Amino acid sequence: MRVGVIGAGAVGGTLAALLSRTGHDVQVTARGAHLDAIRENGLRLTGAWGDHTAEVSASETLDRATDLVILATKAQDAAAALGDNTGVLRGIPLLVVQNGLDGVNSARAIATRSDVVGGLAMFASSYLRPGEITVTAPGPLFVGGSSGAGTDDLDLPARYVERVLDGALPVSVLPNFTGAQWTKLVVNQINALPAITGLSAQAVVADAQLLRILTASMRETVRVAFATGIRFETIQGLSAARLRTFASLPLRLGQALPRRIVARMGSTPNPGSTLQSIRRGQSTEIDFLNGAVVRAGSTVNVQTPVNAALIGLVHQVERTHEFVRPNDVDRRVVTR
Repeated sequence: MRVGVIGAGAVGGTLAALLSRTGHDVQVTARGAHLDAIRENGLRLTGAWGDHTAEVSASETLDRATDLVILATKAQDAAAALGDNTGVLRGIPLLVVQNGLDGVNSARAIATRSDVVGGLAMFASSYLRPGEITVTAPGPLFVGGSSGAGTDDLDLPARYVERVLDGALPVSVLPNFTGAQWTKLVVNQINALPAITGLSAQAVVADAQLLRILTASMRETVRVAFATGIRFETIQGLSAARLRTFASLPLRLGQALPRRIVARMGSTPNPGSTLQSIRRGQSTEIDFLNGAVVRAGSTVNVQTPVNAALIGLVHQVERTHEFVRPNDVDRRVVTR
């Protein structure tokens, strides 16, 4: 089949290379040096799923008919990217693979003639050099709808996406996609502290001060979700019951959960997607990660001071281009 991938970064580039390897005809969008490298040498995939150079078509926008379009830009870039590619979206299923909570509904408001399906990438990958994507930890892709109620029905578009991607990587349709988004949002709490300090996720968990802050931000996320009425979907062993226990434990005992999450990433230093954006000099999606927790907390009267402080520190690094030492982070973020 013909598949178009809007945004050939860490996630989009991984999906494009895997789909190409299984025989699909893939076109990707990219810009600047990344676009030049793909055109000249192909899209190079290395790491946990093996080495492969994908001979994909590459341009700044999609310019041909497709059977499926995948949107894999950062959340803050999604609206503009969809606007640039509306010509190929009419009547074509659209898979939105993004962090945060708003991607699917935002895409539906723009791509009004497309069946929009949500996607959650549970693999870890890095885009640090033009034309090359490295998978640091394998994992499945979950797809489904997103009604906001946490009780989404399985539908034909999600099954269609599952069939197209089957064989490229493990894919599963989730009936409770909204609950899965919240579970992934808990996991994505690991992104802020690497972006603030310049450390890998593994190094953050190994630092006692940073681990305490990470645990507190995750706990705020879980408490907001329960107050909102979210029914967590079980992902990577993170069930609603486990997360409820985590939210009620003393902070010190709760630190076992982020240690467990990061242990699944393996030994290869994982920078996280937010630090990757910092290193490329790009704006981050922190307002769609920790920011989503703060916004949701304000609607249910749950305080989220740790998440708010982390947002401020990430934006500080974006402005100053200087990382913050762990001791200084600890002084700036009050946990309880």
